Amino acid sequence: MRTTIDRAGRVVIPKEIRERAGLKSGSEVEVRCTEGIVEIAPPAAKGRLVREGSLLVWEPEPGVPPITSDDVNKAIEDMWQEREREILEGGH
Repeated sequence: MRTTIDRAGRVVIPKEIRERAGLKSGSEVEVRCTEGIVEIAPPAAKGRLVREGSLLVWEPEPGVPPITSDDVNKAIEDMWQEREREILEGGH
């Protein structure tokens, strides 16, 4: 998807991509540049891993909603779709 940079250096992220990334108006994002590629991502989740019996479980910081199975399933589906696009475009 293409977009443009305005004179102030702002980029409009297309709605479809914002929705897939879970970005909403006013959301904080992380911006980084690696080997000339600019990445915009939601900030890393804040929390910690805690042991519950023999399992490690993610415990978000207070006030952060827990991740649901729907969230996990959507993330998996998004990853598969991205891999399919890369294969179709000749990437690996």
